[in-house]
Amino acid sequence: MSKLLLYERGWMNRWKPSVLHEGEGNIRNVKWRGHLIAWANNMEFVILNKVLFCLNFQGVKILDMISKQRITNVPRDDISLRPDMYPCSLCWKDNLTLIIGWGNSVKICSVKERHASEMRDLPNRYVEIVFQFDTEFYISGLAPLCDQLVILSYVKEISEKTEVECCARPRLDIVQPLPESCEEISSDALTVRGFQENECRDYHLEYSEGESLFYIISPRDVVIAKERDQDDHIDWLLEKKKYEEALMAAEISQKTIKKHKILKLSQDLMDIGLAYINHLVEKGEHDLAARKCQKILGKNTELWEFEVYKFKEIGQLKAISRYLPRRDPVLKPLIYEMVLHEFLESDYEGFATLIKEWPGDLYSNTIIVQAVVDHLKKDPQNRTLLRTLAELYTYDQRYGRALEIYLTLRHKDVFQLIHKHNLFSSIKDKIVLLMDFDSEISWFLFAFLQIDRVVEELENRPELQHVYLHKLFKRDHHKGQRYHEKQISLYAEYDRPNLLPFLRDSTHCPLEKALEICQQRNFVEETVYLLSRMGNSRSALKMIMEELQDVDKAIEFAKEQDDGELWEDLILYSIDKPRKLDSVLASPVYFLWDAIAAFITGLLNNIGTHVDPILLIHRIKEGMEIPNLRDSLVKILQDYNLQVNVFFLGRFSEGHQKPSHQSLLPLLNLSNAVISLAKENICESCLSPVLPSDVPFSFPDASKSFNVVVFHCRHMFHKECLPVSNTVRNGLNLCLFCKEKRTDNFFISSLGKNACFCFDLQVSSVQFCNICSAKHRGPGSAILEMKK
Repeated sequence: MSKLLLYERGWMNRWKPSVLHEGEGNIRNVKWRGHLIAWANNMEFVILNKVLFCLNFQGVKILDMISKQRITNVPRDDISLRPDMYPCSLCWKDNLTLIIGWGNSVKICSVKERHASEMRDLPNRYVEIVFQFDTEFYISGLAPLCDQLVILSYVKEISEKTEVECCARPRLDIVQPLPESCEEISSDALTVRGFQENECRDYHLEYSEGESLFYIISPRDVVIAKERDQDDHIDWLLEKKKYEEALMAAEISQKTIKKHKILKLSQDLMDIGLAYINHLVEKGEHDLAARKCQKILGKNTELWEFEVYKFKEIGQLKAISRYLPRRDPVLKPLIYEMVLHEFLESDYEGFATLIKEWPGDLYSNTIIVQAVVDHLKKDPQNRTLLRTLAELYTYDQRYGRALEIYLTLRHKDVFQLIHKHNLFSSIKDKIVLLMDFDSEISWFLFAFLQIDRVVEELENRPELQHVYLHKLFKRDHHKGQRYHEKQISLYAEYDRPNLLPFLRDSTHCPLEKALEICQQRNFVEETVYLLSRMGNSRSALKMIMEELQDVDKAIEFAKEQDDGELWEDLILYSIDKPRKLDSVLASPVYFLWDAIAAFITGLLNNIGTHVDPILLIHRIKEGMEIPNLRDSLVKILQDYNLQVNVFFLGRFSEGHQKPSHQSLLPLLNLSNAVISLAKENICESCLSPVLPSDVPFSFPDASKSFNVVVFHCRHMFHKECLPVSNTVRNGLNLCLFCKEKRTDNFFISSLGKNACFCFDLQVSSVQFCNICSAKHRGPGSAILEMKK
């Protein structure tokens, strides 16, 4: 057909034809929408002198019916394809958008209004190509689908057998147009009869816009396609047995799907979820199928019970037991009992786990208890069944029976059971069992019982009786005082390390009875304590010296008693009655003088300021060698420096001011200060050296003496340079240099490391240390002989 005619109804309803197009080749396709008509015509060729000439460049024309003007000509791109074999496909997406498919090229054209200033002799409309792309196949038809395109594709492929190009099945593709390409959304190959002999021109695509139906026409078949919804997708997944994907798709599209509901069982076909469970069961994946039941069955009790019975039929109740609902919904008790019986027959541990995890109201407790009792008749010593039976008794509030079983099993839950359910009245006759099981925890429970009752029950188990009384004593020293005498023997027998702390802390313990027991058992330390507590300190000290042979402990004991007679006894013993000292002697062979010397050394090192060291030194035998005598004497001198406090206390008395506890503390600190004199020191008053230049610094005798006042602020004065009237406050000499900075309350407010009261020193001579003299009288070896 080479002519395009338009018939219009005219006068008297007669049709009046008008030619829209002719003389430019055959017209292959026409599409009309609104006021626009589009058609495609072929190219025409002529051969002159064996040369091919193109008479017209043909393509797609668009006619505006309002202006009766042709507004555009969209040329064909690939002219190598025969137009009769690869015809043009046209479709209108809307009143102003035309889609053109020709060969393997697609163009989307938009008809737009021309601006009035640009019209002149041009049509008032023009066409703009908004999308253009090529495909890998030939186009047999086009149709719009929202903002996408449906393309009927003609495909050629190479045969694997003959390696010759042949026709493949046509495809129905959905593509998303892009400015210069397209994106394939889906592709479905169509099975039509005789597709091997068909050509591109043999297929056509038409569509019904209102119904979203697409008609694929071939020489021997007509295929109707419709837009696929989520229900179709789910059907396809089910058909392919992709149940998990189908279930996921249905969950995502719950509001839009119409055919499939996740939790509904139809008469003819299981729904998606149940079909998925059946599929898993058929594959033998029972645990996964049971796990999916939680999600698929939800709160539908009928479906739950149906599935449980199905699992029972295949012998897989254990698989579904872990996923059975326990609250909202709750199934029939028979379901839970059926599962428990399954475990009781084959798996005691699994049965015990379910009893512990499941609430007791899910099943008939009486039925399960009877079943457990029947199994215990066959295996009465089975600890798992006994423990489970105790838990069942607890659920049934038969606490007495549960308590007996727990005690028989020595199970730790017995204490929790007693405390939680207030079963203290039930344990009066089970005290020995509880203590024997765990004495550390049991004694706490007995706090709710009478002490006399507990002690009486434990009379035949003294070791447990001791544990109870010991715990009771640690909690309250007076609560079990009537049993303190009894506890002495118990501590001596079962827990000697705590006997001495008990004797010290108890105020109700009979000392005579305790002393008798300790002497019988030769408990030296306890006997020493009791003797001293009873006032027999001399016997206690003698026992320390003779039995323990520990000089340090003897000195410590003497210090605690603060008795001069004890010190005298200790010194006499060290001189007259030496004993072996394990800490001193390394060999069983030793001399009497070595033992005496060792004991004396211990006294010298520890006697401190409690006793005048002269008393001990005078008793040392002449010529006796004392180990480390130099170090012992140095320590005595250091300790004896504390006597300087007597000086300050005397000054307090002269000033008629009573010393307070707070004022004595800094005096003790000051007594430890070290004050050195050197030739470089000057008098802060006359600015001359405090030491005369003729002071002999050699070891020979020095007969001259002089007075130097040294304050604790380290300022020094000649005594004659220090005016008495201006520097005496409260009986104390004050530093001239510092007194202007002090107030009338100086002594009360400024005692400390920088206090300005002084030592009044009379330096009669300067001597050198024997040790330092041997080292060529090194610096700092001079000591001052201080006299009050």
